[in-house]
Amino acid sequence: MKKTSIIALAIIAIAIGAIVSMYGDASTYEDFGVANEHPGKEYHVVGTLNRSKAKFYDPKQDANFFSFYMIDEKGNESKVVYHNPEPTDFDRSEKIVIVGSMEADHFEASKILLKCPSKYTDNQVKA
Repeated sequence: MKKTSIIALAIIAIAIGAIVSMYGDASTYEDFGVANEHPGKEYHVVGTLNRSKAKFYDPKQDANFFSFYMIDEKGNESKVVYHNPEPTDFDRSEKIVIVGSMEADHFEASKILLKCPSKYTDNQVKA
């Protein structure tokens, strides 16, 4: 076999290995039930803020602790703990996407993504 063929095969093998390793680390959209079955594995969970339960953020006590209750799209509820300040316009959000993993009694979020109400409405000027 030629040296160029061996080098080409090695590069292809490395590329396949990189793709497989990235696929294994990819998080998926799931609900709290699935996340609870696999604690420690990272998931994206989509849901809404449970406005009937109090959220907690006291920057004087700990500026990097924020907790709230969220209901996922299948109706499961979980306490969410986020070790960063409360996101701006959190209360105005329509949907919340949290990225993180389930711990013993709560979901530990590493990121919070908000879908806020659109500033564009159906109130258009009629001619």
